[in-house]
Amino acid sequence: MDAKELEGVALFSTLSGKEREQIARHADGLTVPEGTELAREGQFAHEFFVVQEGTAEVRRGEEVVNELGPNDFFGEIGLLETERRTATVVATSPLRVIVMFQREFRKMERDHPEIADRLRAAITARLAD
Repeated sequence: MDAKELEGVALFSTLSGKEREQIARHADGLTVPEGTELAREGQFAHEFFVVQEGTAEVRRGEEVVNELGPNDFFGEIGLLETERRTATVVATSPLRVIVMFQREFRKMERDHPEIADRLRAAITARLAD
């Protein structure tokens, strides 16, 4: 992934250019069509997503509990706190996301703990809002 793509993403806005370059080395861009299920409630969590373009809905059971759009993220709870997904996320339009797999996040934690700490802090702060 090109680090330039991360410049306009709120989650990475407090990181330096060099730190965004490190994130870019561990992340991938993905485009999926409307209707794609990106996460399923109760399944093991292996990745974290940041929405760049498009929309998605978050469901718990049959209930829609949230709508996601650009700069929203999901999968962080499964990646950082629990092993299993707490909700299902389905694209409601064509969707472009940044994805970081758990394996890559753990590698970044080992190789660049200061960046992982800053990313964790940004996620925690955003969840508190």
